[in-house]
Amino acid sequence: MSQKVQNLYEGMYVISATLSDDARHKALDRIQTGITGHGGEIKKLHEQGRRRLAYEIDGHREGYYYLVYFTAPSSAISDLWQEYHLNEDLIRFITLRTDEVMEKIEFKTLDEQQ
Repeated sequence: MSQKVQNLYEGMYVISATLSDDARHKALDRIQTGITGHGGEIKKLHEQGRRRLAYEIDGHREGYYYLVYFTAPSSAISDLWQEYHLNEDLIRFITLRTDEVMEKIEFKTLDEQQ
């Protein structure tokens, strides 16, 4: 029996800043559950905090940024994208293939920028 090749991906997710902390964590859990549910494994999660968007997206000016490194079969990515498009709490997302997991990333939060 052949095993599916697991690629390493970097996913950037922007979740609505209008959500309560509990709802925001549930939205993040939904993203993580989608990854693991499609045969993936979370390698690293960087919570980057609340930040101002470069431009308004669907009435949103701010969002909570998360960077997730995960492995998954390439066939799972299109299924994940379909789920992301149906997630109303997710303002924007991008998934890129990468070669390594960044262990430390430093970004200034919105509070630190002001």
